[in-house]
Amino acid sequence: MKIKFLSIIIIILFFSCKEKQEISSINSENWSKRTVNITSKDSLEFGKSYLSIYSQIYSNTEHRTHNLTSMLSMRNTSELDTIYLLRAEYYDTHGKSVRKYFDSPIYLAPMETTEIIIDELDISGGTGSNFIIEWKIPKNCPEPLFEGIMTSTMGQQGLSFTTHAKRIK
Repeated sequence: MKIKFLSIIIIILFFSCKEKQEISSINSENWSKRTVNITSKDSLEFGKSYLSIYSQIYSNTEHRTHNLTSMLSMRNTSELDTIYLLRAEYYDTHGKSVRKYFDSPIYLAPMETTEIIIDELDISGGTGSNFIIEWKIPKNCPEPLFEGIMTSTMGQQGLSFTTHAKRIK
């Protein structure tokens, strides 16, 4: 009887162990395939935007947090012009840089969107994380749109909300 009980416990433990999840906060897209050379002589308008992102939020008290999957959506709103993203840098709650996502300017074709995903297991940003995005656009081109989408599901419960970037330069 003890052997059957022990065998059942071992089988339950074996099947209940979850596969180790990799924390992958860097977009799988190969940024190097999107790089472009922009000279200082180009007649492009420079802009800088700030976007709040939440990799964690408080739940019930200040001592309990809930992890979120966060997405930075970077959208070219122009139907005609290509735009250029110079920098997308992720900062933590204390204002320290966590990571930069590309080292050279990249392009977004007209009406194109690209994303950066912060995995739910990646809590390096904390409750007050944010992005700085620098960009260049042709004159008379509509500004790009940057949004943060945060989601989490647990059982039958779901949580989602969005944030919108603010131009700071």
